Amino acid sequence: MHAFAHQHPWGELQIVARKSSRSCPGSPEAFQAAYNYPELVAVAEARNAAPAERLASEVAAFALSHEADDLGIASMDPLYVFEGYTIDEPWVIVLAPAHNYGRLKEVPSDETNGVGVGDVGDQYARGTRSSYALANWIRSQGFNAHPYPGPSAGALVLIPAAIASGLGELGKHDSLISRKFGSGVRLAGVTTDMPLVPTAPDHFGADEFCSTCQVCTNACPPGAISEQKQLVRGVERWYVNFDKCIPFFAEAASCGICIAECPWTRPSVRPKLLATMAGRLHRSPGKS
Repeated sequence: MHAFAHQHPWGELQIVARKSSRSCPGSPEAFQAAYNYPELVAVAEARNAAPAERLASEVAAFALSHEADDLGIASMDPLYVFEGYTIDEPWVIVLAPAHNYGRLKEVPSDETNGVGVGDVGDQYARGTRSSYALANWIRSQGFNAHPYPGPSAGALVLIPAAIASGLGELGKHDSLISRKFGSGVRLAGVTTDMPLVPTAPDHFGADEFCSTCQVCTNACPPGAISEQKQLVRGVERWYVNFDKCIPFFAEAASCGICIAECPWTRPSVRPKLLATMAGRLHRSPGKS
C-alpha cells in the first residue's frame, strides 16, 4: 500500500530526503521501526454483525489500547487520495500518536544529541504499529482494511481526513493543531469497509489564532512558512513552501521546530489558549 517514487507526486523529493537523512548520525536507527511493516492477516470469512455505532466504539477502544493517543473517523473523500491512486474503502480512521513534548523540543538534533530525532522516529513507528494492528483487528472481524502510516508517502492524504474527523484544525505551519496535544502529533490512517459512524469536526479557534501569531513563521530556519494564507488550488489556506522545508528536514534528519514552538503545543499554555479562543468564538457571530 506504500507509494513507489515514480508513481507519487512527492516521490523524487522523498528519495532525496531519505538519502540525506541516512547520512545524519542516529537517524537510520531512529526511523528503522517506522519502516518495519508487519504482515496483514487474511480477512475473516465471518463478519461481525454488530451495528455501526458498536463497531465504531470497538474500533476506538482497540486503537486507544494499541498506541494511538487519539483517533477520528471520516467518510472517504476522493480529495483525500493522491492523483493516480485509488482507495475503494468508504471509511478512513485517522490515528494520532502524540509526541513527548520534552523530547520534541530537541529537534533538529546534531550528532551529540539524538533525543529529538528519536522522538520523531518513535512516533512514526507507533503510527506504523498502531495502524497495522487496527487494520489486522478489523480484518479479523471480517472487513477489508488497509493501513497508511508515515513517514513514507502513500495514497492517502492524512491531514484533510484528520480535520474532517475532528482531530484538529490546520495550522499556519501546515500541520494539524489538536485540541488535546497542540501541534505535537503525527498521523497514521486505516481505510476500511467496516460500517462506522463519523466523528464531528472540531473548531476551537486555532485557525483564528494563527491569523495573528507569527511564532512558527519566525522560528522556521529555511523560511518556509508564509505569514498569510495563500490561494492553493483554488482554496485560500495556510501555505508552507516544501521546496524549502523538506531539504532542511532531510539535512537535519528531522525537524520539529515549528510544531514545538507553536504555543498550542506547550502543555502549560494550551488550556489558557482554549479558554481564550472559546470566549472569542462565543462573542463572534457565525462561529461555533
